[in-house]
Amino acid sequence: MQTDIAALLSNTAPILPVIKVEKAEHILPIANALAEGGIKGLEITLRTTAGIKAIELVKKAGLDVVLSAGTVTRPEHVDALADIGVDFAVTPGLTPDVLERAQRKGVQLLPGIATPSEVMTGLAYDLRFFKLFPASIVGGIGMLKALGGPFPDLKFCPTGGLNLENFRDYLSLPNVFCIGGSWMMAFQGGEPDTSEITRLAAEATGLLG
Repeated sequence: MQTDIAALLSNTAPILPVIKVEKAEHILPIANALAEGGIKGLEITLRTTAGIKAIELVKKAGLDVVLSAGTVTRPEHVDALADIGVDFAVTPGLTPDVLERAQRKGVQLLPGIATPSEVMTGLAYDLRFFKLFPASIVGGIGMLKALGGPFPDLKFCPTGGLNLENFRDYLSLPNVFCIGGSWMMAFQGGEPDTSEITRLAAEATGLLG
């Protein structure tokens, strides 16, 4: 049974930054800059070889953040995350092999879905929280409203195409518990622009009211 992932994020802004790092050592300055701007949740993606090491660095540093791993696509990703320990793992899609490995390993999963059929597959595994991805491509707000009809008790984290101009429209929906986005990730010369990351994070959290 999936735990209440919304509760995990209750002490931070309902914004889950999607973070891709080319160098693992960049993650601590990024995490600290986000926290200074009011965002203490991280989705560190496995899109690069630095992803796992970056997650390990955050874990070892003992930062007061909600730590999640993104772009989890293979069972062996789940194995590595179980050894490290994360609050939850995020997938771009939903497959039985990853779901079953996560349940066996005790790794909480926020699986990506794009169709009602995928939601129903998740229900068969007692899941109640999902990531809608890629949100802007698969119908966005209209899709979330439509899913609320047959699945009134489910909650979603839309990710993909969200930005400063539209994220509050998503958060206003009753079946959205958080949103994912990468627009606050700023780099300059290949290095994290921490002052800009803090500014963008604070700009977003300042709009939450």
